[in-house]
Amino acid sequence: MIHDPFSGISIFATAAREGSFTLAAERMGVTKSAVGKAIARLEARLGVTLFHRTTRVTRLTADGEAFLASCTVALDEITGAQASLASADRVLSGRLRVDMPVAFGRRIVMPILIDIAREHPHLSLSLTFSDATKDLLQDDIDLAIRFGRVKDSSHLMTRHLASQPRVICAAPAYLDSYGIPRNLADIDHHRCIVGSPKGPPQVWHVQDGGAPLRITPPATHSFSDGEAMVEAAMCGLGLIQMPLSILREHIDSGRLRPVLPEASTSVDIQLLWPRQAHLRPRLRHVIDQLANKAAQGYFD
Repeated sequence: MIHDPFSGISIFATAAREGSFTLAAERMGVTKSAVGKAIARLEARLGVTLFHRTTRVTRLTADGEAFLASCTVALDEITGAQASLASADRVLSGRLRVDMPVAFGRRIVMPILIDIAREHPHLSLSLTFSDATKDLLQDDIDLAIRFGRVKDSSHLMTRHLASQPRVICAAPAYLDSYGIPRNLADIDHHRCIVGSPKGPPQVWHVQDGGAPLRITPPATHSFSDGEAMVEAAMCGLGLIQMPLSILREHIDSGRLRPVLPEASTSVDIQLLWPRQAHLRPRLRHVIDQLANKAAQGYFD
């Protein structure tokens, strides 16, 4: 005989939320006796008592409280999956708010989102470009793209898109004037372009003999905008460190030249969105499309 591990769970959750077997029975369209028997079988299978029962009050035990918390998450996931599948063929509509780093967002991500908007004319985009880390809940953001590791957060979901090298480079004219750094110690004697407290990083992530390091280069020039930093580097103002995807076009054209390749490290690209019972179809579609692009190497 096959035992269904989910048997009785929806009845248990409904009874726990209603605080009454009678109200749970009315909501689910069954008898009070059926609710009681289903929960009794569930308690016997689990080997714990889930409810304190009296003639006037039905309330959860400590085990019942813990079990309800776990069941709620699982049931929400199932509900979300059903809603997603049911919405797969529907027209995507509504507004989606996406926040992303300035240079990476404009050069790499925005073309993908524009293509999606063209395919779904009822979908509206609100795109913000910022190198400052925003609070997704406070700023009403549906989806964010971030570089680097994300601090653990119970209210956020994350999805790894790709990893790519961080590259130190400069304009040929700058290197002709100031020389090419031969080791990490040489950076202290160079002019450097870094971020700001509320913008791109002010520290560089490098490795020395395979050991990861964080160094603070001379802050000759400081910018709150990653794209402005790239422009400044191409104008010969100093060394810069950025993810390769932002610099690749300029390196290929010869406007920027990489240095210290042995010191290069990689950086993760992450998707973040607020944890919720289920994803709206428009958000799920954009997440899936970005993940598909990542699988094709678009973000490498």
